[in-house]
Amino acid sequence: MSLGRTAGAARNPAQPLRHNRDFLLLWSGQVVSTVGTKISGLVYPLVTLALTGSPTKAGLVGFAFTLPGLIWYLLAGALVDRWNRKLVMMIADGVRAIAVGSIVFALLAGQPALWQLMLVAFIEGSGGVFFQLAEAAALPHVVTAEQLPAAVAQNQAREHGASLAGQPLGGLLFQLGHVVPFLTNAVSYLASLGSLMLIRPQFQQPRDRPPRRLFTEMGEGIAWLWRQHLLRSLVAIAALGNLAIGALPLILIVRMQQLGAPSVVIGLLFGLIGGGAVIGAVLAPWLQRRVPARVILIGSLWAWTALLGTLATLPNVVAMGLVMVPVTLLAPVLNVIVAGYRYALVPDRLLGRVTSVHRLISLGLSPVAVLGAGLVVSHLGSIPAFVIAAAVMALTALCAVAIPVVRRAPNVDTLITRTNELDQHASSSASPATQT
Repeated sequence: MSLGRTAGAARNPAQPLRHNRDFLLLWSGQVVSTVGTKISGLVYPLVTLALTGSPTKAGLVGFAFTLPGLIWYLLAGALVDRWNRKLVMMIADGVRAIAVGSIVFALLAGQPALWQLMLVAFIEGSGGVFFQLAEAAALPHVVTAEQLPAAVAQNQAREHGASLAGQPLGGLLFQLGHVVPFLTNAVSYLASLGSLMLIRPQFQQPRDRPPRRLFTEMGEGIAWLWRQHLLRSLVAIAALGNLAIGALPLILIVRMQQLGAPSVVIGLLFGLIGGGAVIGAVLAPWLQRRVPARVILIGSLWAWTALLGTLATLPNVVAMGLVMVPVTLLAPVLNVIVAGYRYALVPDRLLGRVTSVHRLISLGLSPVAVLGAGLVVSHLGSIPAFVIAAAVMALTALCAVAIPVVRRAPNVDTLITRTNELDQHASSSASPATQT
């Protein structure tokens, strides 16, 4: 299924994205709810510490919030392709609003139990997995093919912007009262639910065959990704590279503390990094049109390698910020290109499943990266940890150079044109038999 046939062909292809009412509804609703989710990521440990004084219990609640990504991705991908995607998103928002609202009532009535905090955190994280996969699969039905790169870039900006604003906002709301951030988050999910109800297009093509066994459909997504050489290679490269990138925040924090930076300065540096990512997301469509995709794919890996190696040599936090921000611009551009390949190559009926496999593999090693970073920093120090991370990223870049399908990766627009031509040829070849 080509990108051109998947993405809203009935709408005016010349229409600017800012005039696409349905996308604006989806995007604005998700700005609000994504900020709410980022608030939760900070507030769950804070409220647990405030109520129990136990870092171990705070860690359990935080673990419950992140665990659903490892548990549900494959199953959720299959169900998103089988069920009505808009309904999945609406139910996810409604369930999350009710779950977070229960914490509001528990705080007003007294004190929530640890099991309730863990259960609500798990429910909220689970709803996020289903919603994210359904939204990713639905996007080509809300925008046209021409608008899709800009839409993916705006979603990247939304995610990074929410991270930039959500955690400081969560801390501020928590200072106003323990109940305030949870109430704000519950309202954010209701706002997202309201925006979804106003969106007109369906979020998937009609299904022309009955569903099969669930595990068979899950396996179909895995098998399809395995047979698609470009996407399979990009997923493997992302998984290896995320071992280094996933370790970076912890190494940075330890190194900046060693350099005498107070917590507020550390927060400001991470804010600058988030701001750089937002700028990169805004520039992504422009860069994608002007720079060959293979140059961005391979060049960004070498840039991250150089960054990680350089960080080990810098004497102060200001210098670290100056070298971090330009490189973080590249991450959203890279994500937009990879998403473009996925939308161009994956049939609509498989989009949720292939996206779930992609995310599970590429992000599944992130907890291992954090654990490994902690061990390396504890036993060897932060500077050797930077060097090891740089070595892992250099290996990732060498793998990208060594894989022909990545080294010769076409631009997304070129790939879309080829795919459309193949689809048209297949349709014209099949038409005589159909008429007979």
